[in-house]
Amino acid sequence: MAPVQWLPGEPLMQSRAIALAAEHKTLQASLTLPLQARALVVFAHGSGSNRTSPRNTAVANRLNDAGFGTLLFDLLSSDENRVDVATCEYRFDIDLSARRLVEVIDWVAKGENTRNLHIGLFGSSTGAAAALVAAAERPSLVGAVVSRGGRPDLAGADLPLVKAPTLLLVGGDDKEVLELNKEALGHMVNEPRLHLVPHASHLFEEPGAMDEVVRMTVRWFRASLL
Repeated sequence: MAPVQWLPGEPLMQSRAIALAAEHKTLQASLTLPLQARALVVFAHGSGSNRTSPRNTAVANRLNDAGFGTLLFDLLSSDENRVDVATCEYRFDIDLSARRLVEVIDWVAKGENTRNLHIGLFGSSTGAAAALVAAAERPSLVGAVVSRGGRPDLAGADLPLVKAPTLLLVGGDDKEVLELNKEALGHMVNEPRLHLVPHASHLFEEPGAMDEVVRMTVRWFRASLL
């Protein structure tokens, strides 16, 4: 994966569409770096989604405004995505998602423009499980994790290996996912925090719900990464 070159005199907030290589596949990505960024948050989207998820994009935009770099990328190649749309073959393949996320983390840690940045992970739905597995695999690189409406239970045996400070955001009305998050908490030893967003459902579509997600996310990464 080639380094991203910023040009002198460009705006303080610089964004690029880039291509990442993971497991011999080309994954499309969007990298945004505020000029004085000290940390970068890598997003792992959920089943059936991609880097253009409006909810993740909203979180990323607010993180950029707060001075964080962000990297949103597709966990599947274009060919794999076409297969997945038809068959759902890859949607719950946590191992595949986590392996690719680990490769992207390694690229960030070595990249010319990103290697000096602290790394956080933001996972939604099944992407939260991939983020936790990746955090367990790269404890020296991942400084914090946030899960939005996530399925941390799917991280399985990797849960007690996660060392990074972890925030689990769950809609107060998302009863099934709430129980799965509570189950996951029982296997984690890094003192994760569970925060309920009042009256919110799984997609946080209710008025003010995503604002609460953003506020808690920015606060968590600011405290853990900066």
